[in-house]
Amino acid sequence: MKIAVTGGSGKLGRAVVHRLEREGHAVLTLDSVGSRGDSFTRVDLTDYGQTVDALCSVDNRHSGLDAVVHLAAIPAGGLSPDSATFANNMLATFNVFQGSRRAGIKRIVYASSETLLGIPFDTPPPYLPVDEDYPSRPESMYAVVKHLEEELAQKFVRWDPELSITALRFSNVLDVADYRQVPGYQDDPTLRQWNLWGYIDTRDGAQAVQRALAANLPGFDTFIIAAADTLMSQPSASLAATAFPDVEFKHEVAGTDTLLSIAKARRVLGYEPEHSWRDSISL
Repeated sequence: MKIAVTGGSGKLGRAVVHRLEREGHAVLTLDSVGSRGDSFTRVDLTDYGQTVDALCSVDNRHSGLDAVVHLAAIPAGGLSPDSATFANNMLATFNVFQGSRRAGIKRIVYASSETLLGIPFDTPPPYLPVDEDYPSRPESMYAVVKHLEEELAQKFVRWDPELSITALRFSNVLDVADYRQVPGYQDDPTLRQWNLWGYIDTRDGAQAVQRALAANLPGFDTFIIAAADTLMSQPSASLAATAFPDVEFKHEVAGTDTLLSIAKARRVLGYEPEHSWRDSISL
């Protein structure tokens, strides 16, 4: 396929571009930062004219796309004022969704967020492991935007039954270099309690994108995308019992298995994490 990746210069974006090119796809990065090259076009995604123009065609880069992977955003709360986070992320996502419709692109995969599960869990989750079955619980302006993006996606697919939009609720994205921090978490589990000690390796995040594109599910759906394990050496059930003593388990969790359920992604997309911090770091 011919695929545009917005935010392809970012941490996850680079892994996604590499994975898709390895699978044989022609990939164009659309981003506000990056270096010159035949596969990069500088675009301000908050400008609708630039966005729809880039999705329709770009000079010698492409004359039509089969799919869009939308990863570009201010990547977390607190990096910019709330108003700037809202304005940038909401407008960019609207422009990509609407621009894709105008360009006739029927396949969109984009980065939603684990924050919709109720992160940080100052209020305990309704049950463990958390999954996609309970209503979103945004606790920050960044998460509010992610909620609104999912609402927007649902409206777009209702208008166009041929449109496929898949929201991947990525956990905290880490690469191999980031794993050097993991030993420092072990003596104080509260450091990572905010997201149930979860994470996602960039390479597995890219796998999830590739599988969602291949599945091309009609309509809209959401999937939690996390590693198969936590960032801790302590058993997950023990961590949860200390942090959330009154929260019930929907099913048993063995060893250091993730508390961010990836059962739906496994079942529907065929997603299966292949990487762990444990492959790189010894405690």
